[in-house]
Amino acid sequence: MTTIEGSLHRRLPIGAEVSPGGLHFRVWAPDHHQVELIANSDSSKESRSLTVALRSEEDGYFSAFEARLKAGARYGFRLDGQSQVLPDPASRFQPDGPDGLSQVVDPAAFSWTDQSWSGLGATGQVIYEMHLGTFTTEGTWRAAADQLAELRRIGFTALEILPVADFPGRFGWGYDGVCLFAPTRLYGLPDDFRRFVDQAHHCGLGVILDVVYNHFGPVGNHLPKFAANYVNKRAPGEWGAVPNFDGADSRPVREFVLANVQHWIAEYHLDGLRFDATQAVMDSSEPHILTELVETARAAAEPRSIFLTAENEPQDVRMVRPAAEGGHAMDAVWNDDFHHAALVRLTGHNEAYYSDYRGSAAEFVAAVKRAFLYQGQRSNWQKKPRGTLTTGLPATAFVHFLQNHDQVANSAAGARVGKMTSPGRLRAMTALWLLSPQTPLFFQGQEFASSSPFLFFADHEGDQARQVASGRGKFLSQFPSLKSEAAQRALPDPAERRNFERCRLDFSERQSHGPIYRLHQDLLRLRRDDPVFRRQRSDLLDAAPLGPDGLVVRYFEDQGCDRLLVVNFGIDLHQTPCPEPLLALPRERSWQLLWSSNRFEYGGFGPLNPVTDEGWLVPGESAAVLIAAPREKSAEAPQTSESS
Repeated sequence: MTTIEGSLHRRLPIGAEVSPGGLHFRVWAPDHHQVELIANSDSSKESRSLTVALRSEEDGYFSAFEARLKAGARYGFRLDGQSQVLPDPASRFQPDGPDGLSQVVDPAAFSWTDQSWSGLGATGQVIYEMHLGTFTTEGTWRAAADQLAELRRIGFTALEILPVADFPGRFGWGYDGVCLFAPTRLYGLPDDFRRFVDQAHHCGLGVILDVVYNHFGPVGNHLPKFAANYVNKRAPGEWGAVPNFDGADSRPVREFVLANVQHWIAEYHLDGLRFDATQAVMDSSEPHILTELVETARAAAEPRSIFLTAENEPQDVRMVRPAAEGGHAMDAVWNDDFHHAALVRLTGHNEAYYSDYRGSAAEFVAAVKRAFLYQGQRSNWQKKPRGTLTTGLPATAFVHFLQNHDQVANSAAGARVGKMTSPGRLRAMTALWLLSPQTPLFFQGQEFASSSPFLFFADHEGDQARQVASGRGKFLSQFPSLKSEAAQRALPDPAERRNFERCRLDFSERQSHGPIYRLHQDLLRLRRDDPVFRRQRSDLLDAAPLGPDGLVVRYFEDQGCDRLLVVNFGIDLHQTPCPEPLLALPRERSWQLLWSSNRFEYGGFGPLNPVTDEGWLVPGESAAVLIAAPREKSAEAPQTSESS
């Protein structure tokens, strides 16, 4: 709660808020002498217009209380008598898009029913990345809510929503948001978003929001018109203007984004945030803005627990180290190394940024045990050291994935990895991924091998559309296979609406792609219900290569009931003799087959116990889980999911 001028109490220091008897408006506009509120008394076309001069405060702020207005009113600000009426930088909703009038929203008017929901912790999460505009045919919060129960049933625990801050146009990924407090009108009303979160909590699902604080969108950003110092003039951004977190007049800019985090967590009951491209969040001051964002988010959520993750291309563990050790105290960081090694193994291609990886068994052994593959070694592709040491960090500090929005789209055709590999190899890699102790992240539709592509799309016109398409082509030209003129001409146009519409999921594929859907359900059940897999402890396992194409992971259990995951990405693997100690049995036990990727219901040719009288035989392109069971007993394999 912020006190303004010693009397009025506000939840946040900027924006329009409902107060007893009317509305209070506050905006930062230090470059101007006069700020006027231009408002309609309500949201109807017949409402009368009001003009109110805001009172100047210290540090460039202006404010006004208006008793004639209430929630739902449309409004904007006029600066120094200019003709243009600008939307509120902290607008809670833009019914007509980023260039239109703002609308006052009262977050207290929504009736939450999730009082028993306690939030998300770092352990036990299975994350589902979702783009609201393409997740359903309708592309709305209401339509997405109809799928919540099924998502929870098959084993997901948290939804990670791509950015929703409003942006120009009719479609886009959301990473070019310019109205950071306003959920885009494209997906529904603010209360539709709240209702989605409320229903998710009732289903047992947390909701994490992807937020962007490394740049402002390049089109429709009105913030510099209020204050030129919203922008860091010393650091030209790769994707748009960079926020000014450490220069002149930076304190109100920091206050702006800290209020934004508080707003998302408190007003929408969100269970966490995913911070986009944290390596591009420019701040040389102390404490770093990322540290303050994390502290603010946790305070806003109390007494609920929240889950905070970072995308960080250089793979800097400062994201997850405690603040006392110079870190930002987030819960987890994305691990591109695992994805890149997996894609090389699955597809056989390692061009461009994949060229630092071989997809070898040794790489997966390292990923399971230590997460990052590069922990300071030189990257030939980047021509500099990459990564940081992960010593002492838990497995839950790393998010592993086989697909995400960026990497699917970077295939140019937006193709899912299942289209670029064999079914058996995909099943084996999926087992390794989901039974590793790190936190798994799915991309929407991956669970049923969606045939829908996921392309880069952005609704721009004219020169901006041409610049975006050209920039996309230039980025993809790092792949030799996409560098030719013919390949560049074939790239989908980001501004064509049909390319956006092609990305929508078809939920009937849950039935038509039933085998892979069952595979994911069964593996998620095994991960959730088996006490050894559930604990997510990389310090209680060991792993070793079995030749160039195979590996074994042994999960140790106090009573001797160890689990063994044997994976083979190549042809049939014969281990005779088998001097690898991790294959050895505890005393008075035998290796019993618990699960196999070769089950008939997954499209395999039948499960086989890889332990034979002559040694080990691991079928080609398969994975198996064994349990060290007492010799007099056989382990009962978990039931497979029901046919979809």
